[in-house]
Amino acid sequence: MLLLLCLAAPLRAEPIAILGLGDSLMAGYGLSRGSSFPAQLQAALIQRGIDARVINAGVSGDTSAGGKARLAWSLAERPDAAIVELGANDGLRGLPVAQMRDNLDAILSELAARGIPTLLVGMRAPPNMGRDYGQAFQQAFVDLARKHDVAFYPFFLDGVAANAALNQDDGIHPTAEGVSEIVERILPTVEALVERALRGRASRGTSG
Repeated sequence: MLLLLCLAAPLRAEPIAILGLGDSLMAGYGLSRGSSFPAQLQAALIQRGIDARVINAGVSGDTSAGGKARLAWSLAERPDAAIVELGANDGLRGLPVAQMRDNLDAILSELAARGIPTLLVGMRAPPNMGRDYGQAFQQAFVDLARKHDVAFYPFFLDGVAANAALNQDDGIHPTAEGVSEIVERILPTVEALVERALRGRASRGTSG
């Protein structure tokens, strides 16, 4: 934390902008704006002394193809870092894993080309899609994180999935309390992402 503060000190006037590219889990389906994942993550980072702005670029119902199609528009926000949370709807619809992998590969390639440190968030396919599909689905995220050398959080809904007390009536989307649990678990990984973004920003300032 001390390192983060030291890196941020000369740049305190400009918050670290983190793009949250995702689907309804990012958008905050069924929740108030202040209860969404981006809002709660931003509040948690600020509470820990990190001046951050988390951009909610979540669209309910979006597949990986939808995320890929609107990536350029989302990057108009000029983020310092990005969290990619896509694939849940691909799994729900039983779309080909290879298609999802290609879409996410393109997204991660574009973010890398722009020098934007990225956190890839993994998902799991519904059990009714079968064991082979489920294994291939999860492995796609692992392979992409390794290929692009990005930060990786294996399962966005870790600790929340299948917990009725932390999910809305549909059993799919977390409640505000569920989002709080997600934020608490993913926060260390996001802090590491922020540190990497701060280093990149400092390096650009030095080279400039």
